[in-house]
Amino acid sequence: MSDDKAISAKERSQQLALERRAARLAAVQALYQWEQTGARPEAVISEFGTHRLGKAAENAELPKADRKLFAELVRGVSAGVEELDDMLSAVLTDDWSVERLESILRAIMRCGAFELAHRQDVPPKVVISEYLAVADAFFGEKETGMTNGVLDKLAQTLRPGELTAKTGHGKTAS
Repeated sequence: MSDDKAISAKERSQQLALERRAARLAAVQALYQWEQTGARPEAVISEFGTHRLGKAAENAELPKADRKLFAELVRGVSAGVEELDDMLSAVLTDDWSVERLESILRAIMRCGAFELAHRQDVPPKVVISEYLAVADAFFGEKETGMTNGVLDKLAQTLRPGELTAKTGHGKTAS
């Protein structure tokens, strides 16, 4: 393989990772809107697809989002919200409930739980890393650390053996 093709493949892989990250961020925002407004998930998906995905925001061009992943996350989380909340409740500490979480944090954790439970093609470390990046975009260390702990415990429960150790996961890109 020539160097040009190798670089192109590497650049394409990086572009796909950015598109997936943009889809995850948009899905969290769409699920926040869904929860706050009570709109149908399909209406939120349509609105985001028309007006938000890949559009410039605050004078910054947003990366193109993986629309298929975005729609899968919004549909999956909204359809399975009770199951996901039960999963999260099982790993939250006794003094925290899913309802007590701030709405955006709840959307982040629900998306992470959905991917851990239903996206076997995505390694748990990648899921955790990606949602840590999303949490970091909205919150400080406390909430990001809480997201790490909850998703790590959930990954240990849902996909035992796929994580090599019970240590926390860094914020490395996937």
